[in-house]
Amino acid sequence: MDGAAPGVREETPAAPRDPDRRVGSVEVLAGLLILLVVFREPLARALSAPRLQTWTTVFVSVMVQAVPFLVFGVLLSAVIAVFVPRSFWARALPRHPALAVPVASAAGVVLPGCECGAVPIAGSLIRRGVTPAAALAFLLAAPAINPIVLTATAVAFPDDPAMVLGRAVASLVVAMVMGWLWLRLGRADWIRLPRRPELDDGPRGRAFWGAVRHDVTHAGGFLVIGAAAAATINVVVPERWLQTLADEPVLSVLALAALAVLLSLCSEADAFVAASLSQFSLTSRLVFLVVGPMVDLKLISMQAGVFGRRFALRFAPTTFAVAVAVAVATGAVLL
Repeated sequence: MDGAAPGVREETPAAPRDPDRRVGSVEVLAGLLILLVVFREPLARALSAPRLQTWTTVFVSVMVQAVPFLVFGVLLSAVIAVFVPRSFWARALPRHPALAVPVASAAGVVLPGCECGAVPIAGSLIRRGVTPAAALAFLLAAPAINPIVLTATAVAFPDDPAMVLGRAVASLVVAMVMGWLWLRLGRADWIRLPRRPELDDGPRGRAFWGAVRHDVTHAGGFLVIGAAAAATINVVVPERWLQTLADEPVLSVLALAALAVLLSLCSEADAFVAASLSQFSLTSRLVFLVVGPMVDLKLISMQAGVFGRRFALRFAPTTFAVAVAVAVATGAVLL
C-alpha cells in the first residue's frame, strides 16, 4: 500500500505459476504461425470480403490514432511514478479534496494528450498519493480541453466558433462534477490498482523502463480489445439508421451519445467526424464531442484494466449520464 492514495486498495500479485507448466509467448506465436499456414487459403478469401476490409480499416485507424498518445501517456505516467516525489503533489494541489478537483481538471489544459494516455497517468497519480477524485477529474478533462483538441474543433467547425467554447465548458463541468460525485459517493474498494513494488525499489532507470513495459502491455492490450469492439460495431450498425434518428431531437442526442461510445474515436480526431454528421443538430454533435473522450469502448476496457472492473462498471455509466445532461444544457445556452 506504500505510495497509494489513502483508502485505495492495491491488488497483491498472485503466486507465480510453475514455469515448466506455463505456455510462453514463443509457443503461442509458433501455434499461430502453424494455423496461418494450414488455413491460409480460407483466410485469404475471408480477408477479401468488403465487410472484413471495412472492419480492418476501422480497427487500424483507431489504433493508429490512439497508440502515439498512449505511448506519450505511458512515458509521462512512468516519469510521474518514478521521478516526481510524493511531496510535490502535496504542494501542487490544494489539501482539501473538494478544491483539488477543479485544479486537477484545469491542469488538463496544459497537457496535450489523448484519453488513452490519460488513463495510465491517472493511475500513476493515485499511486503517488493524489486523491482519486482529483485524478479522475484530470482523466476526464485532459483529453477534451487541451489545446490540440480545441484547435482541431475550431478547424472542424469554422462557422460555429461556439462549439469550441461549448466543448471546453461542458467537458470541464463534467470532470468537476464527477470528481465531486466521487468524493460524495465513491468507495475506496472500487479502485483496485495492481501492486507495483518495482516503482519504489531498485535503480530509477530500471524502475522507469519497468513501468513503461508494464503500462504498454497492460493498457495496450485493453486498447486492442476496445478497438476491435469499435470496429465490429462500425460494421454491424447500418448507416441508414443515423438519418432516421436525426429527425427526432431526443433520439438524435441519445444516438450520437451512443455513437461516440461505440466509435471510440481519438479526441484529436472526433471533431471532424462530428462536423461530417451535418444532418444532426449542433447540440447533438456537442454531446458527441463531450461524451466520446470520457466514455467509449476502449476507455471502458482500459479503465477496467487499470482501476478494476468494479470501478469501470460504476464510473462509466455515471459519466455517460452526467456528460449527456451537461452537454445538452450547455448546448441550449451557447448554441
